[in-house]
Amino acid sequence: MSVERYTFDTNILFYALDPDAGEKHTISSRLVGTADYRTAVLVLQTLGELCNSIQKKRPAAVHLADAFIAKNMVLFDVIHAIPSDVTAAIAARNDHNLAFWDAMLWATARRNGCTLILTEDLQDGRTLGGVTICNPFKLSAPALHALLL
Repeated sequence: MSVERYTFDTNILFYALDPDAGEKHTISSRLVGTADYRTAVLVLQTLGELCNSIQKKRPAAVHLADAFIAKNMVLFDVIHAIPSDVTAAIAARNDHNLAFWDAMLWATARRNGCTLILTEDLQDGRTLGGVTICNPFKLSAPALHALLL
């Protein structure tokens, strides 16, 4: 499967910064570090969630997160929500039993042409409105590599 455009959920970015996350850190840092700036995008919401999560769970790493965000905002397109994304997120929350912020990520990514969201949240393998949810921690290395080619 070839992916035209994809994004990362906050948990992937968090693990990329957390060396205590073991294999999840290794996978996440590799995913973010080798992401193609022509096809990978960052959702502004996930960057805000990352700031919040790091401050709460790893306050000593706030400066690392700040630098990580600044660097990646230059490397990747950063997409943001618009009012119609809220409407789509509410519908997805109601129709598909998604948490609201997960639905917002999905709605914003979908509107911006993403066909894949890498996350350990949501239902792995589910496709909703043309956007597939993929938990990279459940894939073999060759399968993940093939997915992003």
